[in-house]
Amino acid sequence: MKVRNSLKSLRGRHRNNRLVRRKGRVYVINKTNKRFKARQG
Repeated sequence: MKVRNSLKSLRGRHRNNRLVRRKGRVYVINKTNKRFKARQG
């Protein structure tokens, strides 16, 4: 999982990427391709 300041560029890497807020943190997750994972901050 990558930790980044901005997730906007990472969200565009794959068409199934989703921006999700969990426990005050912002995540990029992808159900079909598990390697596209990122967390903000």
